[in-house]
Amino acid sequence: MQSGKLPIGIQSFKEIRTKGYLYVDKTPFVSQLTSSGKYYFLSRPRRFGKSLFIDTLDCAFSGKIDLFYDLFLIRPEAAWDFKTIFPILRVDFAGGTMKDPTELTKRLHRLLTKWEEQYNTKKTAGSPGERLVSLVPYIAEITGNQVVILIDEYDKPLLDNLNDPHLAIQMRETLKDFYSAIKPLDEHLRFVFLTGVSKFAKAGIFSGLNNLKDITLEKRYSSICGYTHHDLTTTFKGWIKEETSSQITDWYNGYSWTGEPVYNPFDILLYFDEGIFRPFWFESGTPSFLVNLLSKKPRNLPELDNFMAGEDLLGSFQIEDLKPESLLFQTGYLTIKGDSWVGSKLFYRVGFPNLEVKSAFSQLMLNTLVGTSDLSSNQVRLDTILNAGDTEGLSKVFHSFFASIPHDWYRKNQLAGFEGYYASIVYAYFASLGYVVIPEDTTNKGQIDMTVKTGAGIWLFEFKVQDRNRTTQISPLKQLQDKGYAEKYRALGKPIYEIGIVFDPVTRNIVTWEIGDIL
Repeated sequence: MQSGKLPIGIQSFKEIRTKGYLYVDKTPFVSQLTSSGKYYFLSRPRRFGKSLFIDTLDCAFSGKIDLFYDLFLIRPEAAWDFKTIFPILRVDFAGGTMKDPTELTKRLHRLLTKWEEQYNTKKTAGSPGERLVSLVPYIAEITGNQVVILIDEYDKPLLDNLNDPHLAIQMRETLKDFYSAIKPLDEHLRFVFLTGVSKFAKAGIFSGLNNLKDITLEKRYSSICGYTHHDLTTTFKGWIKEETSSQITDWYNGYSWTGEPVYNPFDILLYFDEGIFRPFWFESGTPSFLVNLLSKKPRNLPELDNFMAGEDLLGSFQIEDLKPESLLFQTGYLTIKGDSWVGSKLFYRVGFPNLEVKSAFSQLMLNTLVGTSDLSSNQVRLDTILNAGDTEGLSKVFHSFFASIPHDWYRKNQLAGFEGYYASIVYAYFASLGYVVIPEDTTNKGQIDMTVKTGAGIWLFEFKVQDRNRTTQISPLKQLQDKGYAEKYRALGKPIYEIGIVFDPVTRNIVTWEIGDIL
């Protein structure tokens, strides 16, 4: 039986607490952060609850004890002082899009003027950063308490303009002047918290605020935003049907920042409201700059689903040198699946977090990789063929599909020239339909290029691309069989299909489709 109201689209902690909406208690993190430090930065994807956490901090520092009556923060062990009310300077760039540094500067000036009027301080002058340096001590003196600064979506003015690097750099310099003004104010500040989607290198926007503690990849803060499995089975217990619980996990769980994985809250709330599995978060807005970047710097899709990355790749990026992997991770399309030490350096295993992102992102990239070819009809046929174990029919589907890509698309695009193009298309086709697709599937004898699991069987694929002389050094099917890759799946008791595929970059199609005996 359902219980409680779903806080769909609500970012106000007060509204959730006073109107009976379901709320996952994140106040243990409030206590932990404020008792162990002062300056924090957190990067999380859009629609993960960053703004609601900022609002929770706002209410806590404002002494609104009535909103915390059954939460951790009111317990004696939290030792929270609700009697002291701190002045709060809150910055939120979530609303609107700014396409001019002058517009950004004016917005900051309006905000500073609002604070002057709110706290009845002296008027300040200069750049936004200079005004902030003057204003904070005034506010601390008038109120008799240190100041709390909360900045939400700190990076939105930059992300909105990544398609124009020159403009994005101008925005960065304007924000850099403002954020850098925070550090000299230490004696007047009680707490500083910044959130955003991305993490730009400290040498850039945060060069003057180098005392920020980045908790993005700290294991103990991995679930600071999002719902854990425990949250789902307790707070939302009345909304879960036993027959769909595993599907909810497959679709929406799996986001991890080295610690406990979490569900996307946006997806969970909309799923409970509508009762159907859809890529709600993905459909809410894929950044255009991400699609453009992947078109200019394409990546092998199978490799994106399982690769090792160092902190230098995932930690931050520069506007002047955007790397697709960094952007995909920070925007939530990739997540950390595990980590390991190589010598003295920590590496992370990275891949798609769940079925929603894997299938929807694959569909997006399939459209990007093949232009305007007819995808839907082929995908319906593909599902029928796989369930029937029709290896010849599968060959015809892919032959037909590659042949349907307009020649003019190749002329206008360079995507077909990058290594992994053909394997990426095959991967995207299967993954977009929601099948379990394992790239570089590891066995005790090597790696299978791609494994596809369906309810009816296991499909093993090995790919080759002809060289300039239009020859192939080794049969991909023979390689599959010689390595004995099928042994990994014999115990499942399902039919195993071995397929070797050779692509010709000249004809832009499959020249050899080798089928092994059904095992």
